[in-house]
Amino acid sequence: MTPSPLILAPHRLSVALLQPQIAPNTGNVARLCVATGTALHLVRPMGFILSDRQLKRSAMDYWPRLKLTVHDDTSAFLAAMQNTRLILFTSKATRSFWDIPAEEGDCLVFGSETTGLPLSLIAQHPETSIRIPQQPEERCLNLSTSVGIGLYASLAALNRGRI
Repeated sequence: MTPSPLILAPHRLSVALLQPQIAPNTGNVARLCVATGTALHLVRPMGFILSDRQLKRSAMDYWPRLKLTVHDDTSAFLAAMQNTRLILFTSKATRSFWDIPAEEGDCLVFGSETTGLPLSLIAQHPETSIRIPQQPEERCLNLSTSVGIGLYASLAALNRGRI
């Protein structure tokens, strides 16, 4: 039986937000992750607490179905993900995200809204640090928008391999 093109196939991608600062952005990402069957990793410190009213409001009733892992800090996250390919989304990268097709099991990593990803982390993963193309005079995209673009482009790449 051929799966419906309107239903996402199961996958093992995950999304990580390192030190997110804005609760509604994280709530939007959580909702996106539930809708796509994607696990979410949140890395402390965060600019809000998980019981934040704005976080729950933007995630609506999706939050109870979220596959969530919270890590105490970046070191704990990296230790937990040591056997996982990390795809770092950063405005500091020189490679386009079109250049690195997603692979099953990848973790798409995004930095905080105010500082992005640490330069030390980008230096450790230059081969998988990528940038979403945009107009040269613009600084960056909204975090939840970037996650949506990156996640759906990755899902499309995986699904092309399944057809």
